[in-house]
Amino acid sequence: MKTYLSLIFLILCAHLSNAAYIEVKDSVTNIIDKSAALIRIDKGVKLLNENKIGEALSEFRDAAMKDPYSWKPPFWIAYCHSKLNNYGYTKQYCISAINKAPNDVDPDIFDMLGGAYHQLNELDSAAIAYKTAISVMKPQRAKELSIAHKLLNIEFAKTQKNVVNTRAAMVGEINSGYNDYSLVLTDNGKRVYFTSRRANTTGGMVNPDDRLYYEDVYTGVWNDDLKKYDSINNNVERINGKGFETISWISKDGNTALVTLNTSLTAEKKPTKSSDICEVEYTKQGKWTLPKPIKNKTINSSFFDGAATLTADGNTMYFVSDRKGEKKSTDIYVVQKNGRSWGKAVALSDTINTALRETTPYISPDGRFLFFSSDGHVGMGGFDVFVSENTGSGWTKPINLGGTINSVNDDTHFRIYKELGKAFITSSTISDKRSSLDIYEFDLNALKLPVKY
Repeated sequence: MKTYLSLIFLILCAHLSNAAYIEVKDSVTNIIDKSAALIRIDKGVKLLNENKIGEALSEFRDAAMKDPYSWKPPFWIAYCHSKLNNYGYTKQYCISAINKAPNDVDPDIFDMLGGAYHQLNELDSAAIAYKTAISVMKPQRAKELSIAHKLLNIEFAKTQKNVVNTRAAMVGEINSGYNDYSLVLTDNGKRVYFTSRRANTTGGMVNPDDRLYYEDVYTGVWNDDLKKYDSINNNVERINGKGFETISWISKDGNTALVTLNTSLTAEKKPTKSSDICEVEYTKQGKWTLPKPIKNKTINSSFFDGAATLTADGNTMYFVSDRKGEKKSTDIYVVQKNGRSWGKAVALSDTINTALRETTPYISPDGRFLFFSSDGHVGMGGFDVFVSENTGSGWTKPINLGGTINSVNDDTHFRIYKELGKAFITSSTISDKRSSLDIYEFDLNALKLPVKY
């Protein structure tokens, strides 16, 4: 108990020059308000089980007003913010909950606090919080939350502290303050496509889960005088609809592309009620065709399937699926084309896939190198980008691209355009206590990759 309390004291003191985080419990809540708060919390937890995070957050805020002295409302508020990637708010409400009841608070709070500190790059404080979590949790719960793995990530991140990250945020209107990600170039870099969740999304719908606008595909053209992409718009006819759409791959000639969209929100006669991989073609009239889901049950299942990438010859596809969600999270799959049709998709070996999440693969045009993001291999924190080489007999152990490319936050959608001398990545930008996804670029000449690409 002495070690436990000492660790809590360190957490409450570490980086807490802002005295607003420290509360004094000088009163109690009457039984009527306390009961009302518990009802709100119960309703909020039920909403969370339905993945309605935004609605749940409102319930927990109301509970906090009814019972400002209980640790439970700030605990659940912190939980919601952690799911929304609002790291500063997660940290604030975690500390509030701990301060209200350091001996009674749910031990999961220390894992959440560790995650917030980690994403804010406060690594020493993150380590303290994670170690506290291990000391107060049942071993099985600590294992479920992969806390030992998170501590390994912190140690690796510390080794990268003096490495210079060479990324630069893209200029112009590609980054908007909303979530912007999954950049793809065509026409020798003169046209860009990317995904965003902006207020002018087609249909104007908001996702009740995270209260963000539905995603659309946006496009723009390179302005050589201004040295940036401009004329950014989402007038991508036939691809953008009322649901979620994103482009993950375009052929070098710009005539074919792979799109991920949620078929439950389309006119598909037999939607899978999840996201599917679709093919589109660019017509002579300068428009994309309607997305057609690939008719292959081993590619498009009743689960999430998306983020597809192809080799240059179009014969090998890698994509992401969560179809093994009961035992694993998202995995990367590969499938070969037999003539005009696709064969059987299979998961990559455990050399690549872990029990946690692998996502956003990018295969080099010659099929030799696979770049992907993972939070299951040891990295700096969240998703890191890794690379593995196809030796012909299997994949090599993935190599972390290191601090020149990765950060302590989620780093995804890594793509290389060797002929243009550029690479791109999606990563979190923290502003105040919130975060959003932005697209960054690298100069390949200044980028040190761990493989000879």
